Amino acid sequence: MAGSNMSSDAIAKIRADMKGADYLCDDSIATALFLADKLGKPILAEGPAGVGKTDLAKAYSRATGFDLIRLQCYEGLDEAKALYEWNYKKQLLRIQADSGSGASWEDLEEDLFSEEFLLPRPLLKAITSEKRVVLLVDEVDKADVEFEAFLLEVLSDFQVSVPELGTVTARQMPFVVLTSNRTRDLSEALRRRCLYLYIDFPDQERELEIIRLRVPGIDEDLARRVLAVVRSIRQMDLKKVPSISETLDWASAVKVLASDTIDEQMLSSTLSLLVKEQRDLEKVQANIRRIAHRATG
Repeated sequence: MAGSNMSSDAIAKIRADMKGADYLCDDSIATALFLADKLGKPILAEGPAGVGKTDLAKAYSRATGFDLIRLQCYEGLDEAKALYEWNYKKQLLRIQADSGSGASWEDLEEDLFSEEFLLPRPLLKAITSEKRVVLLVDEVDKADVEFEAFLLEVLSDFQVSVPELGTVTARQMPFVVLTSNRTRDLSEALRRRCLYLYIDFPDQERELEIIRLRVPGIDEDLARRVLAVVRSIRQMDLKKVPSISETLDWASAVKVLASDTIDEQMLSSTLSLLVKEQRDLEKVQANIRRIAHRATG
């Protein structure tokens, strides 16, 4: 019973600390953060684009004081870009400087492939860090299947092999968050390695709370009107619906404009803050009267 109370207190503290870092999380997210820390497992956060998956890692970094190391995934990402590269220019300069010294190639080679000439990329930086860090592997679904397999190997042992230097093992276990927008299915092996967390758009009251937190001083009635417009637009068949960050940008703009109402003219002139695709803009513009009515209804 005492252990249960301690866990509850720890989860409540995580929620409070995350709120202090400008991130509102419910019990499921706070529990996932707690368990990931205690069990030493990565978090796999999936969900639609723009719901705050990346911000989750950033906020946890701020809340804990851990440095954030981010690996942005993309098609064609390989081990060299994620792990390490050799500083070839510096190596070449060293070869030129030592060309007349009479040193043997064996001695020179050993020197050239030392840590002095290593360029660590995000994964190696996280593993070799003297202090604990938050490692954010962002949009892992954009990477190739081959890179996903390599990443799984790294996450399984938190060690990597550098042929010239040997095996490098994590000095401090990084806190790992992987995000995915589900543009492709991830392997079952990677899913089993992680604690799974699905993050969707928040319900109306929680998103209103987010607006209050991130846009301080906004009028309560105006915040509700902003949210009514955004949720109305999200119901439309768009290529990209407004994300939470875009909602906050628009709420801030409405506040700066010092408007106590959201009419057709104001919505039309600021719509590009919410909708970032031309075809989506045209579709929303065609329904601007109905949407504006939702804000005044």
